Amino acid sequence: MGGAASGIADLAGSAADGGRGPVLVTGAAGFVGSAVAARLAAMGQRVVGCDNFNDYYDPALKRHRAAALLEPAGVACQAVELSDAGQTAALFERVAPALVVHLAAQAGVRHSLQHPGAYVQANLVGFAHVLESCRRHRVAHLLYASSSSVYGASARTPFSEHDQTDAPLSLYAATKKANEVMAYSYSHLYGLPATGLRFFTVYGPWGRPDMAYFIFARKMLAGQHIPVFAEGKLLRDFTYIDDIVEGVVRLLFKPPPASNQPAHALFNIGHDQPVRVLDFIHALEHAFGVRAALDFQPMQPGDVPATHADTGKLQAWIGYKPGTSLEAGLAAFARWYELAVRENVSYLK
Repeated sequence: MGGAASGIADLAGSAADGGRGPVLVTGAAGFVGSAVAARLAAMGQRVVGCDNFNDYYDPALKRHRAAALLEPAGVACQAVELSDAGQTAALFERVAPALVVHLAAQAGVRHSLQHPGAYVQANLVGFAHVLESCRRHRVAHLLYASSSSVYGASARTPFSEHDQTDAPLSLYAATKKANEVMAYSYSHLYGLPATGLRFFTVYGPWGRPDMAYFIFARKMLAGQHIPVFAEGKLLRDFTYIDDIVEGVVRLLFKPPPASNQPAHALFNIGHDQPVRVLDFIHALEHAFGVRAALDFQPMQPGDVPATHADTGKLQAWIGYKPGTSLEAGLAAFARWYELAVRENVSYLK
């Protein structure tokens, strides 16, 4: 671990000393984006963030992340709508980034069933504008978020980056698959080094209120029934936020080699230890010291039966595998959540 960490510092230092621009993190007020931006700043990188601060969930949480995580680290987060070509172009002109971590997206599988237009605009149109701006400004490396959802209902586990991913079960998953092939084409046509990250069920402090574990906690502490789909038998590869950030940062400073044609790569970032949702709920009960009332419901449209990351390619490339235990991760989440409850923040209500 120490040698690998030193390697990151060396690569990061080279990027910083090259006289080029800062790292641009899109979606910087989001769950993963705020953690990544703060970590990069702590490493001594110049970081600029942007976010559209939309109301998919309570914008107060995004503002709170910006105030608590970004501002103390010296990261400014500009309000930008990436689906607007003019705003995106102007952002890149102002920032002139050397590296881009593109984490802005419309998230949520079930939300895509009712609001498909939001996914087309944010995940397709917005990403196209980012790609074009990266090309025009000769960005040295574009790191972008994909999703484990691209694997669909594959019965083959663990999921490998070599698996077929042409049968998405939701529009959200389809847009993430589209992002991968769009980035591939830009790498092929223009030599843009790009890396796509297939995240597996990220959880932890400062998370999204629409995520299952967040909903479970809120209802559990309020004495309400928790909706449990498919009898709680769904398997999820829950991955702690700090592990995601570590993988993102290491990959950012190790782009696909220029000898690759195209210079495009895909990596799973997951814990590689899938857990039944019902067992996850029991672990959450232990973290909070309460019992949950369960409301078993049928499997929902767009859901997949299991996610399980094969992290062999990630380990081979950056020498790292996520390792935070579920117990440790949920304990950290519970501490953060209980503090937020005491502060009476709006986004927990």
